[in-house]
Amino acid sequence: MSEHKQILTPDDIRRALVRIAHEIDERNGGLQEVILVGIRQRGVPLAERIATSIADFEGIRIPVGQLDITLYRDDLRMRGPTPLVRKTEIQHDLTDKVVVLVDDVLYTGRTVRAALDAIADLGRPACIQLAVLIDRGHRELPIRADFVGKNVPTSRSERVAVHVREIDGQDEVVISRA
Repeated sequence: MSEHKQILTPDDIRRALVRIAHEIDERNGGLQEVILVGIRQRGVPLAERIATSIADFEGIRIPVGQLDITLYRDDLRMRGPTPLVRKTEIQHDLTDKVVVLVDDVLYTGRTVRAALDAIADLGRPACIQLAVLIDRGHRELPIRADFVGKNVPTSRSERVAVHVREIDGQDEVVISRA
């Protein structure tokens, strides 16, 4: 039997994403060269929300892309014989742009490593930054987020699940203990 505890409410998620949007603007001294790229699946709606927040306070809409990393994963063989590959949709050239990768949870760093490989196949950005809603620790690779909504210390036996209304019908972050 597992125990679930909500660690972020819809309001907490909204505030964290608005803060991240402001930090992206401040760090980059403007947004003219910034492109947000959400890592499928839950990174995509989070990237869209960050772009909406930026539009609210800056009055400009920055581009948002969607990145599928399935074929770049190092655990592809463990995911079964036929992995579900979704479409990568990035309408703008990434060359010399500031690419902000957006994901829901940063854990071992392996998803981000796969995303970096995928981005490298699409162009040569001026730099790549990482924005995550939750950083739960336990890195296996030397990867650090530039923008973090909330640091959540966890044990390896715990699971952090981000639910977004666009996919799951509700906004919340829950932690489960086995």
